[in-house]
Amino acid sequence: MSGRDLPPFQHMQDFLSFLETENDLRQIDAPVDVHLEATALHQKVIALGGPALKLSAPKSEDTTKFATPLLVNLFGTRKRVANGLGLHPGSLPNLGNFLASLRSPQPPSSLRDAYKLFPMAKAGLNTRPKRISSSKALEAVRPDLTQLPVQTCWPEDAGPLITWGVVITRSLGADDPRTYNLGIYRIQVLGPDKAIIRWLPFRGGAHHYRQWQEKGETMPVAIVIGCDPATLLSAVIPAPGNLSELALAGIFNGTPSRLAACRSIQMHVPLSSEIVLEGEVRPGEIALEGPFGDHTGYYNDAAPYPVFHLHAMSMRKDAVYLSTFTGRAPDEPSVIGEAMTDIFSPILRQAIPEIRDVYLPPATCSYRFAILKIDKSYPGQAKRAMMGFWSLLPQFSMTKYVVVVDQDIDIRSWDEVMWAIATRSDPERDLLVLEGTPVDQLDFASPREGLGGKLGIDATVKIGAETSRPFAEKLSMPKEVEARAEELMTELVNADYSGASVQ
Repeated sequence: MSGRDLPPFQHMQDFLSFLETENDLRQIDAPVDVHLEATALHQKVIALGGPALKLSAPKSEDTTKFATPLLVNLFGTRKRVANGLGLHPGSLPNLGNFLASLRSPQPPSSLRDAYKLFPMAKAGLNTRPKRISSSKALEAVRPDLTQLPVQTCWPEDAGPLITWGVVITRSLGADDPRTYNLGIYRIQVLGPDKAIIRWLPFRGGAHHYRQWQEKGETMPVAIVIGCDPATLLSAVIPAPGNLSELALAGIFNGTPSRLAACRSIQMHVPLSSEIVLEGEVRPGEIALEGPFGDHTGYYNDAAPYPVFHLHAMSMRKDAVYLSTFTGRAPDEPSVIGEAMTDIFSPILRQAIPEIRDVYLPPATCSYRFAILKIDKSYPGQAKRAMMGFWSLLPQFSMTKYVVVVDQDIDIRSWDEVMWAIATRSDPERDLLVLEGTPVDQLDFASPREGLGGKLGIDATVKIGAETSRPFAEKLSMPKEVEARAEELMTELVNADYSGASVQ
């Protein structure tokens, strides 16, 4: 991969202008209530693969007029996810191969190979963020969360929820963007200047929080709502190696991330930010967060998480408030997750070469269920692939079910996968059950919060020591017969329209 397919989007408005030219953005001027209505509309649009929506007149019982329009369904299709990274959808696998090469570069064996490393060297130069003193585009406004069109997504939600906030945290010590973590965590609004940040224990924000907690120090936190699309997506992509989210954004944008200094805390935020919330999390201060509707299709239980205190707030003159909902697929997280499979598949194949492809079905809450296609050559290989998958990335440690199939199976076809399970696996031999492993804390099927089982199903043809009887031969037609049948079918279809007979 040598660059972008599309021109750079320095700001959110650049990306929205591009989507308009693609007929992929619609503006709705009719009032839409941020309490449930916006979510219900979003559900219907995303189910149809529809455009991003800019709601120019969001409304609420408690607010006469909000400070910004409401933007939803920004990444509601695979195409828009790819476009946000500066690519056409067909280029996503190339990006994955490039990131895999960054994770484990190979030394050049010739001058030609050395020349091919130039894009990698250029990407390396773009990984170091650049700091500037301040942003002239961001203007200070009254620090009041209630002036934003924060959605209440589901009827039993505990309150309004910021869903697309990029939470920026850092390590203890001096302000160094190289230590920053950018994560998308849900944020429950408690009032004009107070909210709750929910980060799971294995996330980068939670790691930083524990550092500050152990020292008994107040932790500075910046929250960005809306920025250039590559930075937004970098906050949700599993980063290869030790690359930070800002480093990834620099690679995707083809230029180092530019950061502006915050007004009230010792931190920096992307220069492209639409809305910036500056504040702090104090040691030991927690509050009950939730319940909220989640990607599982259920409400999660309330649980204690850190309280965020808002000190300063700034936004662009033409700012939009970016939001989404989480629920059963299709929702934006499931669409993004499916598109990201093309990006992390090469990294998976690099770590476990026999894995040829992977699919995380969106209907199964994305990462809860994985199907692996392997190039099988020895007994026990399917179980090795399962264990490697579960160990590769923190997200995959949450995957409950892994099915492994052979190369002749279309892993995106439920019919083929279920046929392989039904005809190539035996429950006595081919089920791998693990107990007491990490699972999603929102998984109510588990009897213990955050701890549960995993199931691997070996649905491959058995070879060698795996079986004492020869495996049956798969039914198939010779290629020349298949080709002739296709010719006859084409003639048959054409004859239906012309009234002619098939010769």
